[in-house]
Amino acid sequence: MLSLRNLKPDDYPAIKRIMDEVYPGKLGGSWPKKNYLAMLKVFPEGQICIDDSGEAVAAAFSVVVDYEQFGDDHTYDQITGNAYLTTHDPNGDVLYGVDIFVDPSHRNLRLGRRLYEARKELCQNLNLRAIIAGGRIPNYAEHASELTPQKYIASVKRKEIFDPILSFQLANDFEVKRVLKAYLPEDEESHGYATLLEWTNLYYEPKAPKLFGAKKTTARIGCVQWQMRAFHSVDEVLSQVEYFIDALADYRCDVALFPEFFNAPLMGLETHITTVDSVRYLASYTDHIRDEISRLAVAYNINVVAGSMPLIENDKLYNVAYLCRRDGTIEEQYKLHPTPHEKRDWIMEGGQKL
Repeated sequence: MLSLRNLKPDDYPAIKRIMDEVYPGKLGGSWPKKNYLAMLKVFPEGQICIDDSGEAVAAAFSVVVDYEQFGDDHTYDQITGNAYLTTHDPNGDVLYGVDIFVDPSHRNLRLGRRLYEARKELCQNLNLRAIIAGGRIPNYAEHASELTPQKYIASVKRKEIFDPILSFQLANDFEVKRVLKAYLPEDEESHGYATLLEWTNLYYEPKAPKLFGAKKTTARIGCVQWQMRAFHSVDEVLSQVEYFIDALADYRCDVALFPEFFNAPLMGLETHITTVDSVRYLASYTDHIRDEISRLAVAYNINVVAGSMPLIENDKLYNVAYLCRRDGTIEEQYKLHPTPHEKRDWIMEGGQKL
């Protein structure tokens, strides 16, 4: 008797046997057991199988993702977290089809269709806007010399060519959004190409819009690649800082992240006998730079992590990182464990403030 249920840890031997048969050679065969168990732990509701007298004979793996974090140009490993499903997001908007397969001994029983219908039901029950998947095109190898992937897909749509995977997906109401290149590089039959497919949940109800001031669940961080070069004044440094803050604010970043000791070139404005004198001279600019960055954070409405800068307190030297918030407040974090170089050459202390 055939029945639909969620996968369990002790289904692994059956799943391994089927995957080894369905995905031979360079396609990699079955998932390692640790990946399988991790998948069940992360998102057990999304792992479905068809049971025949107590043994899994077909299965579908899936994961919920915040699709905006990946977009339409991604690889299989990226969106599945290298098959560990570390990309699973309970607050995501898309059910992503990770894999689906049927025991060759149980083909022609429409088990694949049953699994697709179960996925659609899950998508609707979770109120997700769509199911998206990357699909192999295994028969493309027979036509690659004469057709581009786009023309091959068009021919399959017109039913001029049969593809065991794409033809099945099109028959199950999926639409091709685009062609993915190097989605599964080891897939020689598909020449590494895949179709990006989407099924839209017509019952999806958009979640209520966030009210003003509501807590955000994601943040866009802009990491500054700062070129260490000669500067002739602190104003020149701040001008470069403003350039990056302006650019990242324009990209609607929530945080601009500057590297440690980004202001180090200012040590070259004067000649010093020792490195200790040089870094203490650099510390004389810290308060001014911090205050100016705080002003820029407010002006451009972006939080700024001002790298870290040397600071002198009670004649002791510290390495301090500053968070200049867009509301004008400033947080500071003293480096707890200076590097051996900082302790030896600069006589730098470890901070105690958290």
